[in-house]
Amino acid sequence: QVQLVESGGGLVQAGGSLRLSCAASGRTVSSYTMGWFRQAPGKEREFVAVINWSGGWTYYADSVKGRFTISRDNAENAVYLQMNSLKPEDTAVYSCAVKLGGRIQATQIQAYNYWGQGTQVTVSS
Repeated sequence: QVQLVESGGGLVQAGGSLRLSCAASGRTVSSYTMGWFRQAPGKEREFVAVINWSGGWTYYADSVKGRFTISRDNAENAVYLQMNSLKPEDTAVYSCAVKLGGRIQATQIQAYNYWGQGTQVTVSS
């Protein structure tokens, strides 16, 4: 079992920045791919960013590329999402997830085995 707890969300003005954290417990996640997803009101959950076990490979949704940066600290069993130049359309609940393995692409929700409860990010215009 893996427990994931997100933090760092809040209310920010457009153009501002936030740094989300995802702390894992119950099992080390240092060997696994980690992802961030978000769900806006009335919309389906969508992929935001992914990072492989070493941090050597990352991939982003087009909507956040160049503005968001995913990183991890395996010693801390944690993954982060630095969000800059925030826009009102970034408003959503952001959740982290861990992918233990399998062939499903890491941009797909179904690829992930454990999820956090999420943290709310609200960007005002």
